[in-house]
Amino acid sequence: MRIVVDLNKCQGYAQCAFLAPDVFTMHGEEALLYNPLAAEEHRDAVARAAAACPVQAITVEGLHEGAPVEPVQVLTGAPWEPRDGR
Repeated sequence: MRIVVDLNKCQGYAQCAFLAPDVFTMHGEEALLYNPLAAEEHRDAVARAAAACPVQAITVEGLHEGAPVEPVQVLTGAPWEPRDGR
């Protein structure tokens, strides 16, 4: 499995870092660092991270050679705030 991130497309939403922290990490608020040759044990997390990228900046070559990955639901929009205004 080989991971390619189009860093010109990446907007720093960090969904990948949240879903696959052993492969993707944010350096500061905008710079993404990642392991392009992540271990097989991270296959499912990488697939979820690629699917969750709001700008589809992540491509994973050789992803479908392994077992199927469960779908992930991604919620987007304004940050969550408690209903009582705190």
